[in-house]
Amino acid sequence: MMKSGLSALAMSAMAAGAMAADLGDTDTPIKLALNEWTGQHVTTMVAGEMLKAAGYEVEYVTAGMMNQFQAIADGDIHATLEIWSSNVSDQYAVLKDEGKLEELSDLGLDAREGIAYPAHVEDLCPGLPAWEALKDCAMNFATAETLPMGRLVDYPADWGTPGADRMTGLDLPFKAVPAGSEGALIAELRASTEKKSPLLITFWQPHWAMSAYDVRFVELPAGEEACFSDPAWGPNPNAINDCDFAKSRIFKAGWPGLKEQWPAAHEILVNYKLAVADQQPMMGAVDVDGRDVEDVVASWMGANKDAWMPVVEAATK
Repeated sequence: MMKSGLSALAMSAMAAGAMAADLGDTDTPIKLALNEWTGQHVTTMVAGEMLKAAGYEVEYVTAGMMNQFQAIADGDIHATLEIWSSNVSDQYAVLKDEGKLEELSDLGLDAREGIAYPAHVEDLCPGLPAWEALKDCAMNFATAETLPMGRLVDYPADWGTPGADRMTGLDLPFKAVPAGSEGALIAELRASTEKKSPLLITFWQPHWAMSAYDVRFVELPAGEEACFSDPAWGPNPNAINDCDFAKSRIFKAGWPGLKEQWPAAHEILVNYKLAVADQQPMMGAVDVDGRDVEDVVASWMGANKDAWMPVVEAATK
C-alpha cells in the first residue's frame, strides 16, 4: 500500500489557513495539461482527482512541454502542474510578464537534473564521476551515428537541449542525440545496464530509474548564475553553460481567468504540493509494474485521503 503519513498536501492546507471559496462554474470542465513524462502524468492526475472531489469536471489535454503556454494564455488549457525551471521556454516568461499566464506556486518536489550514467560505466571510463574523465574516454561512447565523437543521449527535442548545451560549454567531444521520448531514455538505461555497455545520458530525479538502474550524476562545475551568461566564468573562457544544471525549481501555472471562473479550484491548485516520497513510488508502479497511471493514482488517493482531502476541504468548506 502506498501510504506516507501526513504529506506535503495536508501540510500545505494547514499552513495556508485557506478560506473557503465559491466553486464557480462546475458545468465547464477544467482542462489540465498532460506533458510527455510519467511523473507529470502522476502530478496532474492527483490534482485532477482533487478537483473532482471538490465537485468539478476535469479534462486532461495532451500538450507539449514547450508549446503549452500559448494554449494556456488563450484559455484552451487552464493549468499545467509540473514546470521545470531548467528547461522552461522563453515564451513562458514573456507571457507571464504580459499577464497572460499566472504562476500559481511551487509544486514542492526536491529535484535534480544532470548528465548521468549507470554505475558500471565507471569501469569503462576511469575517473568518473569527475567530468574531466569524459575528455579521454569519449571514443568508448561512440556509435556509427556519432563517430569520431562520443554519444550523449539527450532529452527529447521538445524538452530543450540541456545536454548538448553542456557538451558545447565544456568542450567535450560528444554529440548529443535527442531521445524520442521518456520511454526511450528508460530503454537506453535498461539496455546499458543489462549489456554493461557505455552510456551517457541527460536525466533527472525524482525518477524510479535512478535507483532501479543505479544511475549516477557526473560531477560538473557548480551551476552558478554567471555560468549561463558570462563566458569568462568557468573552465571554458569561450562559452557559457560550462557547468552543471542550475538547481531545478518545479512550479505550476494557470490561465489568468482560472481564479474568476473556478475560485475554489484555483485555491486548491495554488495550495497543492506533492512530495518525492509520494510521487516516485507511483511512477515506479506505472513504468516498472506496468499499471495504468489512472489506477495507480486512484490507489494512492484511496490510501492517502487524510493527506490530500484537507486541501480540498480548506478551499470548499
